Amino acid sequence: MVEEFVHIYVQKRVALDDILLMFIYLEVLAMVGQFVMNGKIPVRYPIYIAMMAIARYITLGMKELDSVMIVWLSLAAFILAAATLVIRVGHHYWPYIDNQTAEKDE
Repeated sequence: MVEEFVHIYVQKRVALDDILLMFIYLEVLAMVGQFVMNGKIPVRYPIYIAMMAIARYITLGMKELDSVMIVWLSLAAFILAAATLVIRVGHHYWPYIDNQTAEKDE
């Protein structure tokens, strides 16, 4: 991770692949921050990371990918987005109860 920042600093330019990789790093750091603060990792964060990785793969490999592969990757990203939506809605309507405090987790 630090190597990427040094690479950008040395080259004195930022490319699209660098920006997309920084978004993935941002999601990983957000996931680590959630774990440090709450002691648990929401399932949504790895899904966000996977969606960003798929988007990066499609964006950077657009010329080498055939149209069928792009459709399959787009479908995979859509399924991950739908799974995130289902998890969020399910958590809103049926929140789980924290065993330590016996209160609803918000």
